Amino acid sequence: MTPATIPGRDARAATATTRIMGIDPGSQRTGVGIVDVDPAGRSVHVHHQTLVLLDNESFALRLKQIFDDLGALIEQWRPDEVAIERVFAARNNADSVLKLGQARGAAICAVVQHGHGIHEYAAREVKQAVVGRGAAEKAQIQHMVGVLLGLAGRIQADAADALAIALTHAHTRSTLGRAGVSRASWRRRR
Repeated sequence: MTPATIPGRDARAATATTRIMGIDPGSQRTGVGIVDVDPAGRSVHVHHQTLVLLDNESFALRLKQIFDDLGALIEQWRPDEVAIERVFAARNNADSVLKLGQARGAAICAVVQHGHGIHEYAAREVKQAVVGRGAAEKAQIQHMVGVLLGLAGRIQADAADALAIALTHAHTRSTLGRAGVSRASWRRRR
């Protein structure tokens, strides 16, 4: 599909479809996944990819690539909503957590720069929504994302995580919408 044939917000508005971009930020690879969700909550795969950041000469240039590449993807695919994974620091050392936080910050800045708010999900929450248990392994996420979106073959782990984040947001917004509960008030109750 070329950028000229990608349905924009106007075409999706006619069918009440919402386009959701999921982002799995990382300092070496950042996953991006995009799904369209209809009013009944059915999700359809639109796009996924992994931004490989390792060819940059410095960490600062990796952050710039995240910002620039996500900005270009936002302009190209025109999501209505964006979701991102929260930083999880259980097994990582302090330096890794700081780098991950900086990568996440670059991603958030790209999203906000393009006029979007951002929805945040913990890794456990994403695993629970997609696999059914919060301690799921990467391979289980890759498999279930493929099943849920009807994708053949193995999906790269970071891209699969990004699609899982988009699916989690789609499921959460659909469920809360049916229940008549705002996401903000739902978060306060937890």
